[in-house]
Amino acid sequence: MSADAIFLICNYGVLPAWLLLVVLPHHKTTQLVVHAIWIPCLLAIAYIWAFATGPTAAEGAGFGSLQGVMLLFQSPMAVLAGWVHYLAFDLFVGAWQVRDAKRQGIHHGLVIPCLVATLMLGPIGLMMYALLRLALKRVTTLNEQPEVSSA
Repeated sequence: MSADAIFLICNYGVLPAWLLLVVLPHHKTTQLVVHAIWIPCLLAIAYIWAFATGPTAAEGAGFGSLQGVMLLFQSPMAVLAGWVHYLAFDLFVGAWQVRDAKRQGIHHGLVIPCLVATLMLGPIGLMMYALLRLALKRVTTLNEQPEVSSA
């Protein structure tokens, strides 16, 4: 299968999961599809495939400098792997936002703009959600458990 085909499958394949997060955030289908291991594992297979079938990196490629990172992404397979990486982690962050908002008692309608921003602009959506959470709940930690006040 070509890199272009894998790109299209992954790129459009995550959109139903994002739609579920926006429209049916707490539905059983969303729990089974988005909050389970299936999508991350499928994306990981595409990620591994891109690395396994792509050419070796150019001389000087690496993570120690911007120039080195640019050399890493000279191959279409490396760019595909990088894009799949974004897709997987952005979806993970969006799913976490939905779960956390439910734990924190934040109305889902307020989370939707954060989800859209996370899908399109990753870290900006996460920052928006963190600021929303701070403004509404005065919560500065990312604990999975609701804050418990001591008496």
